[in-house]
Amino acid sequence: TRGAVQSNHCRQTAAAAARFGFDCILVLSSEPPDKVTSNLLLDYLLGAEIVWTKGRNPDEVLEETIDKARVDGRQPYEIPYGGSNPLGASSYAAAMAEFLKQDLPVDRIVLATSSGGTQAGLLVGARMYGFKGKILGISVDKTTVVMQEKIADLAEKIADLLQEPMKFSSEEVLVNDDYLGGGYGVFSSFEDQAIKVFARKESLLLDPVYTARAAGGILDLIHKGAFCKDERILFWHTGGTPGLFAYASNLAPDPAAI
Repeated sequence: TRGAVQSNHCRQTAAAAARFGFDCILVLSSEPPDKVTSNLLLDYLLGAEIVWTKGRNPDEVLEETIDKARVDGRQPYEIPYGGSNPLGASSYAAAMAEFLKQDLPVDRIVLATSSGGTQAGLLVGARMYGFKGKILGISVDKTTVVMQEKIADLAEKIADLLQEPMKFSSEEVLVNDDYLGGGYGVFSSFEDQAIKVFARKESLLLDPVYTARAAGGILDLIHKGAFCKDERILFWHTGGTPGLFAYASNLAPDPAAI
């Protein structure tokens, strides 16, 4: 599979492969960094083989890596970016069923959305298991229109895989792209504030790329009055805590101030 240097998906893929005795090859979009930390450190500890794109097209490098593995007599299985194919994303339909068993009064679910798998799976699960609330994705890197089309298409493919044929229109996929900031993985005071608020108020640790941007969006939308006052909102935390350490220099206090 492939991803950014600090990809949560790649780290989780490496962990699953190690647990079940598979080799894991990760194509990471960058040059080898000077310092190995956070998710990349875990990739190495978990035994993953790392292939660096070094400025080349990641998809091309991934295909070359797969071809080489076959030539070497191996049997590679390609997992798409973010694990967001019908099989991977179907897990979030099951997650919706698990959530609903907790019988919590929730009117709206808000989450970070990027490759689209989480939101698409939740939409399918909502239809299958009767969640009547809204599901809002806060995009971390793509426009609303792009995400809506992508998620609707993936949701239909998930439903087909689960033998629950459904149709989804892009208009019913709720995505907010107001918080793209400087781009994917570009850390700013916006993410910094969200991380500190959630840590100090709720002891929840957010990752700088995904959940911090989504949480910051929630806080801003609340201040703007975008939600009804009595609306019960669930923030769907998709993890990524190791990514915090890659941004330690941005988040840590100035030693002189300690």
